[in-house]
Amino acid sequence: MTPLSDDNHVCMTQAKIEELLACAAERGARKALADVGLEGKEAALDIRDLRSLIECIRFVRRTAVQTAVRLMTTGILLALIAGVAIKLRLFGNGH
Repeated sequence: MTPLSDDNHVCMTQAKIEELLACAAERGARKALADVGLEGKEAALDIRDLRSLIECIRFVRRTAVQTAVRLMTTGILLALIAGVAIKLRLFGNGH
C-alpha cells in the first residue's frame, strides 16, 4: 500500500514515480500499436514494410518530377530548334 502524508496525499519516491510513468507509457504505446493493427511478432516486419513502401513512394515521386522536367526541357528545345529551322527556311519549298 502506498503511504499517505498527513494531508492525505500519496507519497512516493522519484524512482517509483518514474517506474509508474514508464509502465504507463509502455502500456499506452502497446495499446496505440494494437489499435492500428501493429501488434505481435509481425509488428516489426510490418513497420519495416511500411517504411520501405514510403521510400518507394518518395522515389517514384522524385523520378516523376525529374521525368516531367526532362520532357518540358526537351519540348522547349525542340520548339526552339523548329523555330530556328523555319526562320532559316531549312524546311519548305525554298521561298
